Amino acid sequence: MAHVAILGGGPGGYVAAVRARQLGADVTLVEMDALGGTCLNRGCIPSKALLRSAELIRLAQHLDEFGVEAEFKHVNWPQVIQRKNQVVSHVVKGIEYLMNQNGIRVMEGRGRLADARTIVVDTGGREETITADKVVLATGSVSARLPLPGFDGPGVVTSAELLDIERIPESLTIIGGGYVGVEFADIFSAAGSKVTIIEMLSRIVPTEDEEIAAELARAFRRRGIATHVNARVMEIVEKDGRRLVRFSKDEKEYEVEAEVVLSAVGRWPNTEDVGLQEAGIEMDGRSIKVGVRMETSLPGVYGCGDAVGGIMLAHVASAEGKVAAANALGQQIEMAYSAIPSVIYTHPEIGSTGLTEAQAQAKGVDVKVGKFHFRGSGKATAEGEREGLVKIVVDAASGKILGGQICGPHATDLIHEIVLAVSVGATAQQVGDMVHAHPTLMEPIMEAAEDALGRAIHK
Repeated sequence: MAHVAILGGGPGGYVAAVRARQLGADVTLVEMDALGGTCLNRGCIPSKALLRSAELIRLAQHLDEFGVEAEFKHVNWPQVIQRKNQVVSHVVKGIEYLMNQNGIRVMEGRGRLADARTIVVDTGGREETITADKVVLATGSVSARLPLPGFDGPGVVTSAELLDIERIPESLTIIGGGYVGVEFADIFSAAGSKVTIIEMLSRIVPTEDEEIAAELARAFRRRGIATHVNARVMEIVEKDGRRLVRFSKDEKEYEVEAEVVLSAVGRWPNTEDVGLQEAGIEMDGRSIKVGVRMETSLPGVYGCGDAVGGIMLAHVASAEGKVAAANALGQQIEMAYSAIPSVIYTHPEIGSTGLTEAQAQAKGVDVKVGKFHFRGSGKATAEGEREGLVKIVVDAASGKILGGQICGPHATDLIHEIVLAVSVGATAQQVGDMVHAHPTLMEPIMEAAEDALGRAIHK
C-alpha cells in the first residue's frame, strides 16, 4: 500500500487526504494548528457566521416594511461571537470525524520537507520523521502586511483578530476593498460601526466585473459605508488612543480617524521555513511552482491550495487537493480553471465565473452580453431584494456561454447554474430555452441568457 504524507490540514490538505484514502493509500496528515486551516478557523466559516448575524440585524431593523411590528433592541455582540465559535467548533469536529472515519493518521506539529520522501515534524519538544512514497504540500497562506509606518501598531488588526473582537468598534477603517475588506465592512456596518474602505485601485472588489462592482458600491453608499478608491495609504499614526489613517488621492492628502483599523490587503503563500527550496522545490516568488497535474519540480511531490498561489480560494484548494492526490497515486488528471466560481458574501452578494466582458474582449473574442436586473424579478420584489443584476457573456460566433456575473440576492448560490453552463459548453439558447420555475431567483439567469439573444421577455 502506497503511503502519502500531506503537509497541512486546510481545505486542500484534508480533502487530498480523504481522496488518497479513497484511492487505497495509507495517509499521514501533518497539521501544526487546527484541522480546517485558515478557511474554517479564521476565514470562510466564522466570517459567514458573522455575516448571517449581520443579515438578521438588517432584517430586524426593517421588519415594518413587511408588516411585522417588533422592536429592535440592540446587538448582543458577545452572543454573536459565541455563536460564531460554536459554528466553527461544530465544523472542526466534523473534519476530525472524517479523518477518523477514513483511517487517516493526524499528527500535530510543524512539518518541514527534508527531501522528496521525507517530512520532519516538530511535535513540541521532539522530532518525528515521516517517510512516504508521495508528498502533498498544502501549507496554506498568511495575512499580508504592508511595509508602512504604523501597520504593526496597536489597534491595527488582521481579519483573524477582528473575528474575535470583544465589542463592536464605534468606527472601523478597512485598508483594502477586496472580498475580505467588503465582507467585514458589511458585518460591522450592520452591527453599528461607522465604516470606511480605502482601496488602492479604481474600484472596490477590483477583480470583479466593473458593472457588478458598481452595484455593490452603490449599495454600500446607500448604507453609509464610505469608500475611497484610487487611494494609497501612507501611514497609520496613533492619536489620543485612536488611529489616524493618512492616504493620498488625486494628488491630495487626507486622513480618516478610526477606533480600529483592519488590514485587508491580501494573503501570501505560507511557504517560508518549510524546507522547500532546500529540498529542491522550484518557487515562483512566494508560491510553489506546479504543473497542471499539481506536481512540483521535485518528482513525487505535489502542491495545492494557497501555497501554490493562483486563485487563492478554499474550493479551489479542495479541487487542487483532489487532483494532487489522484496523480500522486498513478492517475493522470489535469486541474481545470476555466469555470471557477468566485463568491463574495456581502449584501447584495456577488458571484462570478469564467470570463468577464472586459476579459473576453481583451482576448479578442467577439461577444454578446445579456443582462437582467433583479428589479424585474417577481420573487426578488416579493422578498424585498431588488438590488443588482445578472450578466452573461456569450461567444458571438458559437453562442457558448463564456462567463457570468451576478450581484444580488443569493448570488453565491445562483452562480452555479452559470458555472455548469461554462463547464459543459452550454449555449445561451440552451439556458434560455430551459424552463425555469416561477417565481424563483433563477429566472433572471434565463432572462439574461435570452437577452444575449435579443429576446428577453421581462426586460
